[in-house]
Amino acid sequence: MTHMNALFQLGMDLAETHTSTTQTEGVSSHSVHEEETERKDFFVERDGKSFAGTHLIIDLVGAKWLDDVGYMERVMRRCVEACGATLLHIHLHHFTPNGGVSGVAVLAESHISVHTWPERDYAAFDVFMCGEAEPQRAVAILKEAFAAEDCAVDELLRGEAAPEPRL
Repeated sequence: MTHMNALFQLGMDLAETHTSTTQTEGVSSHSVHEEETERKDFFVERDGKSFAGTHLIIDLVGAKWLDDVGYMERVMRRCVEACGATLLHIHLHHFTPNGGVSGVAVLAESHISVHTWPERDYAAFDVFMCGEAEPQRAVAILKEAFAAEDCAVDELLRGEAAPEPRL
């Protein structure tokens, strides 16, 4: 209940569903509770490295349909599912007069955020996921869904410098 109060204070009242704000219950590719019993954190172990998660900075250039909030939500949901993540909440805002969209899909594994400039055919996405989720799968979906002429991706491994967990 506490998280609902915090989200309400941020303007994300989970008790109501709006066209630009939706709550998702039961949409999950895997159970968070099962994983919590297996380990204390969701750090990733890959290629001899231990890190909190993968953060992709994705720039779409020459993109289309960047002013359509409903379409943006559907594409974000496709990304969440393809990445094997767990959607908690989506909040999108439609700006006027240019029609840009800004928002976030809050995930149990972290988030996908977006800000668009339709007048420049440009969109900036951040895809950050920990655990077993595969954020790289979002790249092709975003490029295809928005018919981007160019797609630049920077990858950061977050938390590589984090100390080992305390016992």
